Amino acid sequence: MNRIILGMVALLLTLQGFAQSDSTKKDETDTIHVGNFIIIQKNKDRNNSNDSNYNNQDHHYSFDLNLFRNRNRVRNHSLISTNWFIFDLGFANWNDQTAYGTPAVNSFLHAGTGAPFTKEDLKLIATKSTNINVWFFMQKLNITHHVLNLKYGLGLEMYNFRYENNITYNKNPVYIFRDSVNFSKDKLYAGYLTVPLMLNINTTPDKKRGFSFSAGISAGYLTGSHTKQKSRERGKQKVGGDFDLNPWNLAYVAELGIGPIRLYGSYSINALQQDAVVQYPYAVGIRFSNW
Repeated sequence: MNRIILGMVALLLTLQGFAQSDSTKKDETDTIHVGNFIIIQKNKDRNNSNDSNYNNQDHHYSFDLNLFRNRNRVRNHSLISTNWFIFDLGFANWNDQTAYGTPAVNSFLHAGTGAPFTKEDLKLIATKSTNINVWFFMQKLNITHHVLNLKYGLGLEMYNFRYENNITYNKNPVYIFRDSVNFSKDKLYAGYLTVPLMLNINTTPDKKRGFSFSAGISAGYLTGSHTKQKSRERGKQKVGGDFDLNPWNLAYVAELGIGPIRLYGSYSINALQQDAVVQYPYAVGIRFSNW
């Protein structure tokens, strides 16, 4: 029993020694972390270091809530950001505004002994007409707080227009006629080297995947075109040529980003061909891009 009492007395004397040693410090500041809270204890009386007044000193406590400090840390943005090799995969079609039955159209669309061409003769197979684009790069230039940006790039647009009916392009001179062969594949390809220019609005610039919208115009130059047909009678046939296609493709373009999903769309301002046939290509699809 005496040993227990002596141990308790020794412990009290030790604690008292620590208390007297701490009371001689000036402007003491203790910081305690409790979860996401920081509790700061400061000695406000810096001119009084007497042990007798230690208990009468005022102590100031402050709390710092850093619950979202790390979670909402703002990402560093550069003035210009670059995204390399973007791929588009979509469907293509056109808005046919041809004035069928007029002399100018009939001179280009050779019906032979049959009835004059109609819109149905040049109808496309929607599920097999494709638009595939490869963008070598795209860049975003910050305009205002990375919310409003200028977006531009360079790439290759490729259209495959798959015809539903059996029509053939004659190369020289250029015209279209109904063919007697039943084709299992009958398509027109057109490829353009294109520069898009868009205004981009990014509502969540501090998130990699948020909501964004871009809209603008693009200008493309025709780099190649050909027809490709496949039939039992003639086998596979591929004929290259410009087929009187318009060398320039000017289009309205747009892009929508929702989380990890990127959708794109384009609508040509000028017609696909330079002759009396008036068809405005358009495309919609998925864009595989980081932003």
